Amino acid sequence: MNNQAIAIAKTIINGFERHIYLFSDLTRSAKQRFEQCQWQAVQLAATDRTDYFDKRVAECLTVIKNDFGIKNLDENLWQQIKLSYIELLIKHPQAELAESFYNSVFCHLFERKYYHNTFIFVEPSFKHSAFDQDKISENLIEKITTRYHPCEQGLCNTIKAIVTEAKFSIPFKQLTADVYSLIKAFNQQTQLTQFSLEQIQIDILNFTFYRNKGAYIIGRVLSPDGEIPFIVALTNDKNNGLSIDTLLTESESMAVVFGFARAYFFVDCLHPHALVSFLHSLIPLKNKADLYSAIGFHKQGKTQFYRDFLNHLKNSNDEFKLADGIKGMVMSVFTLPSYPYVFKIIKDKFSPSKTMTKPEVKAKYRLVKLHDRVGRMADTMEYSEVAFPKARFSAELLEELLKVASSIIRFEDELIIIKHLYIERRMTPLNIYLAQADDQQIAQAMFGYGKAIKQLIAANIFPGDMLLKNFGVTRHGRVIFYDYDEITYMNEVNFRVKPQPVTEEQIYAAEPWYSVDPGDMFPEELATFALANKKYRDAFLIHHADLLEATYWQQCQKSVAEGVFADVFPYPENMRFKSK
Repeated sequence: MNNQAIAIAKTIINGFERHIYLFSDLTRSAKQRFEQCQWQAVQLAATDRTDYFDKRVAECLTVIKNDFGIKNLDENLWQQIKLSYIELLIKHPQAELAESFYNSVFCHLFERKYYHNTFIFVEPSFKHSAFDQDKISENLIEKITTRYHPCEQGLCNTIKAIVTEAKFSIPFKQLTADVYSLIKAFNQQTQLTQFSLEQIQIDILNFTFYRNKGAYIIGRVLSPDGEIPFIVALTNDKNNGLSIDTLLTESESMAVVFGFARAYFFVDCLHPHALVSFLHSLIPLKNKADLYSAIGFHKQGKTQFYRDFLNHLKNSNDEFKLADGIKGMVMSVFTLPSYPYVFKIIKDKFSPSKTMTKPEVKAKYRLVKLHDRVGRMADTMEYSEVAFPKARFSAELLEELLKVASSIIRFEDELIIIKHLYIERRMTPLNIYLAQADDQQIAQAMFGYGKAIKQLIAANIFPGDMLLKNFGVTRHGRVIFYDYDEITYMNEVNFRVKPQPVTEEQIYAAEPWYSVDPGDMFPEELATFALANKKYRDAFLIHHADLLEATYWQQCQKSVAEGVFADVFPYPENMRFKSK
């Protein structure tokens, strides 16, 4: 093997090892932040960690360019580098993550035409060797879980043991009472009371999941009837100590906890492939790409997604088409009907009412990536130089893309190459959902619409354009915001009461007769522009009339400025034990 190839392969793996070391170090400290209620530090740590991967890739590129003088692709050399790298991955606990790191380094060095399996890991390496990651994962699951037999100590004592083995440095406020609430909830949600304790086994993951103000213990109950997955949510009151907040056992509820509109978990597991496999067995509604992202490895989520997408293309034949809904002023959106995602590209020219630039739009999407999405902003995956089969594009879509974004589109043989795009989960636009909804669905959707706005502003996000078309409804019925070109922080907005006209000239004025400065926002106008439909407006006003008052927004602005962090948990308020 070429000595230079071995040296470059080791340089790349060393860069990856540095990434994992720093990533894991920050992840482990999540426990301390939770215990000490350092909520602002939680947000800062989440923002910092999201950039760790790209920073380590940049460092590695600098070393490769400076130490090895790499400028042009030497095909033979890089084939040897890849083979050397594969040898370094044998039995590596984060092999799949290391492959993604390698891919990022290579793709920053060379052109798109070399992005195939000869040089990068389009497919995982274990498919071409004796290295079977899935088999290793099955063995590792034994190491990442602890098994309990409730019959040995009694159910109450076993649950106490499970909770206390998280080794928190602060006490529970009333652990025994919480455990009884947990047992009661479990009996209500499941049908296991017909079995004796001797027939039941509990498997618990050996680490706690942390996010925002919550901590989560995850596992499963095994009985003669099968498997029941569960999530136990914990909260921390600085004055009163820890509490068990709720129990989730339904697959859909657990999927929401791992939803694409949530911030990433902090979970200190050195075997991510095994963890993702175990979580996928508990929550089959979430694919492995989603789960990698949810536990903080969002770059691996991108890799897994792209592999899944290529596989879907091979096994489908429908055409890409323009997405349903009103065309955007800044973004053009298309989709593949058989695949539950949309592809968003930035137009070359925006509508006259939009004054931002392309770099500013990209900055808004980056803001969302780094910010706490509180379950109300869709996570996006950003890709460059993406190749699509030209034959799969409808004529209408191809015409539209060339019309609005020709600067980022080119053709290579039978491929369409898009220079830059975002991919996110497909949802039903709220305006379309409401047009087809009955009265009950309208009431629920408008409650969710107002709740989404309130949770965003509590998280220091002013959505900007709050028209219904900029929100979507998920398969779980949650309302999510997904149009980011006008979002900003709360302190950058001046919330004003709209002056009332007095004179006849003011009453009939075609244009505002009062001054309007950049950053001014009149909450009353939400009813005019977003809630023109009386049925929608009436449903909205039942719960969210305060959103039409400047004083409400000003108070939220003040709370954010004072560092007040609202409680936003990934389950309904009525499921919380203390609310009952």
